Amino acid sequence: MKALVTGAAGFIGSHVARQLLKQNLEVVALDDLSGGFLENVPGAAKWVQGSVTDYDHLQSLFEIEKFDYVFHLAAYAAEGLSHFIRRFNYITNLLGSVNLINLSVLYGIKCFVFTSSIAVYGSGQVPMTEGLVPQPEDPYGISKAAIEADLKAAQHQFGLNHIIFRPHNVYGEHQNIGDKYRNVIGIFMNQILAGQPLTVYGDGNQTRAFSYIQDVAPVIAQSVFNQDAYGEIFNIGGDQPCTVQELAYLVSRALGVIEPRITYLAPRKEVLHAYASHEKVRRFFNLPSPVPLEAGLLLMADWVKRVGQRPLKRFTGIEVPVGMPENWS
Repeated sequence: MKALVTGAAGFIGSHVARQLLKQNLEVVALDDLSGGFLENVPGAAKWVQGSVTDYDHLQSLFEIEKFDYVFHLAAYAAEGLSHFIRRFNYITNLLGSVNLINLSVLYGIKCFVFTSSIAVYGSGQVPMTEGLVPQPEDPYGISKAAIEADLKAAQHQFGLNHIIFRPHNVYGEHQNIGDKYRNVIGIFMNQILAGQPLTVYGDGNQTRAFSYIQDVAPVIAQSVFNQDAYGEIFNIGGDQPCTVQELAYLVSRALGVIEPRITYLAPRKEVLHAYASHEKVRRFFNLPSPVPLEAGLLLMADWVKRVGQRPLKRFTGIEVPVGMPENWS
């Protein structure tokens, strides 16, 4: 069996590719390296540099490789920034996904696995359950919800099997800690390595449930072998919500800093409380107990200490520079 993994040089994608190889699948690893790193790609995978927005390139891959499965993890997953890069967001996250769905239909893919996001839920719906009506509040969440709907339509019209996962606030080894627009744990760790204060928006009482990568990637990778999961949507990730303020202290301690320095910035327009129920995914998959946040942070901290601080990469294609957070401008 052969699988295409998009976003395979990125964080979750590289872990999914590694898990698929352990399951004895051939893996073609596709990434445009806009947010990932070539060293993340497992050596046993066939590496291909390219973008999901390049339809001709994708079609040649499907024609040559004869994939059985598609694991679509490529995305620019910056919820807050997506307000200011709307066109880029929809081209990359929406149209790029449609390219893959079209080709999956044309080339008879057995199952299309899509990583969506709990960003589809919006606010005021906690704990988030799969039966809730999506009410996304940012262009990133809107693009994810649209692809979920498109996959349902493609299954109805063409019989394209699919599985949708909604992970949330995933952290761990191989995360891009140099991205200042997303992944608060990586941002905090990079700031600590640089000797900088931790930046917290608002009062830090926003709540999130953080998900260690090994609680997420193996389930995504094994999902195609559970046909009961076809056509289903699953929340996946950590159970225990934590405030950003509490997180700042936990991350600091994982890196040996007892009392962090914190700079409080003006609050952003964001969902204040976001955590999900995982009862459904446990009914379909035999899951181990999730890695506790403190333990996962220590594992990530050990890796971060080895790789060191990452330089911050500024996004240069801002389309609507109106009302951006001051430290993003």
